[in-house]
Amino acid sequence: MADVYTNPEKHVVLSNNVKMPILGLGTSHDGGYSHEAVVYALKNCGYRHIDTAKRYGCERYIAQAVKASGVPREEIFLATKCWPTDYGTTTTKEALLGSCERLAVDYLDMYLMHWPEVSSGVKDRKQLLQETWRALEVLLDEERVRVIGVSNFLERHLEMILEECSVVPHVNQCEFHPFNNPKVLRQFCADRNIQFEGFSPLAKGLALRQPSVITIAGSHEKTPSQVLIRWSLQSNVPSIPKSTKLERVMDNSKVYDFALTQEDMMTLDNMKQSLTCMDWSSIQTKIDNPLPDGYKLKIVKPPLEP
Repeated sequence: MADVYTNPEKHVVLSNNVKMPILGLGTSHDGGYSHEAVVYALKNCGYRHIDTAKRYGCERYIAQAVKASGVPREEIFLATKCWPTDYGTTTTKEALLGSCERLAVDYLDMYLMHWPEVSSGVKDRKQLLQETWRALEVLLDEERVRVIGVSNFLERHLEMILEECSVVPHVNQCEFHPFNNPKVLRQFCADRNIQFEGFSPLAKGLALRQPSVITIAGSHEKTPSQVLIRWSLQSNVPSIPKSTKLERVMDNSKVYDFALTQEDMMTLDNMKQSLTCMDWSSIQTKIDNPLPDGYKLKIVKPPLEP
């Protein structure tokens, strides 16, 4: 039998010594939001990391779910994001305070710049990104947030921040699964002590059908989703799978009682890069022609409280 990787810790320690749970629950407006699933994840499955964004329109519902779960706020790592139309010295702080109000918290555990793109009318994107990052540094200093970072940033975007920053981004959150594994970007982040975090670990379900994933899952008597999440964790990449179905939320959490072999890891590490869930081509249009936050939001099951 091939050697196995040691089971990962349930946290990663960021460059500022903050512990971030390596497994989280992703939420968004795409695919719907389930109050019941978030409560179940916290209360029954041991999730302690919830990821969302102002853009998704579900922050206020998450506040209700956290309250309903009975899990103390200080035990939950709450992460949300700043939409590009809120970038700027003063508007970024206003956006963070707005997220805090909707989430019913005094501080955020993590706040990310959602995209490196900005409104087309902005004359100097680099300057705006740098100003926004400085605003995040101030919010960190004021203890309004414990961790600051970015999302969907490539090397060239990170260079803009690194050129002027006082605090190197703690996290860069990007799409990550065996069929979209940006190794060069991951190494770029590692070299600068930026924690790479992954979203869409199941490639919106498309990766579950891949023969190699199914074969590895069968060899461990696990599900394809558990194998994909486990691969991410063993790669030291925090993962935030999304689901509105209780059985899948539970299934996705059962990833600590087995380990992929080195052979498994190598197979998945070297898959053809053939699946991209994020449509980068549409982002600029969504920024320039803004619709209300949560414009696609569908409540799968209504909150227990108004």
